[in-house]
Amino acid sequence: MSVSFTRSGVVAGFRTCLPVAVGVGGYGIAFGVLARQAGLSVAEATLMSAVVLAGASQLIAVELWDAPLPVLAIVVTTLIVNLRYVLMSASLRPWFKEISPARAYGSLFFVTDESWALSIADLREGAGRGAFLLGAGLAIWVLWVATTAAGAAVGGVIGDPQRYGLDFVLSAIFVAIAVGLWRGREDLLPWVVAAGVAVVGAEALPGRWYILLGGVLGSVVAVVRRG
Repeated sequence: MSVSFTRSGVVAGFRTCLPVAVGVGGYGIAFGVLARQAGLSVAEATLMSAVVLAGASQLIAVELWDAPLPVLAIVVTTLIVNLRYVLMSASLRPWFKEISPARAYGSLFFVTDESWALSIADLREGAGRGAFLLGAGLAIWVLWVATTAAGAAVGGVIGDPQRYGLDFVLSAIFVAIAVGLWRGREDLLPWVVAAGVAVVGAEALPGRWYILLGGVLGSVVAVVRRG
């Protein structure tokens, strides 16, 4: 199948993903507020969103942000969370091998859960638009960076987040994400193991290592169950 990389493909991806990107912007505002509460400046929070473009990992990094900075815990935890992008990017290989490496790898920077899902659906339909991912990713990137800056600016004048209940924002976001990821009873045991280990780890381990420990052991249980 012929795959082209054209401006019309970028525009199609951008237009298709724009409504989804508006929804992602809600998380961007929340991330900006939380980043300011964690001690990042508006510029630092915005720069993180511009160069990382990984909402769940950024939210976890902010949750782990402390003094002294737990660099190893942040790196390992975000690495595990982002490992799925390796498989998602590899799934695009049948189409991206038809375009230049610069265009292919440049587009892969914009892989998110949303842009990947829309792009691979477009490619499987036979549209042959190799630039669709770039356009879809740009829509999310623009909204994510802009709303992060707005949220960080607002977060700087809020003061104590507990006055407005904003200290619960991160928990609410992950509950919303978890509901979307729930696939049925087969997920129950890994989730229970992850939660139980995290609770025990929070009492037994220093810092925020319980987050990583719970996530890893829950993932191991899921892999073992799937054989």
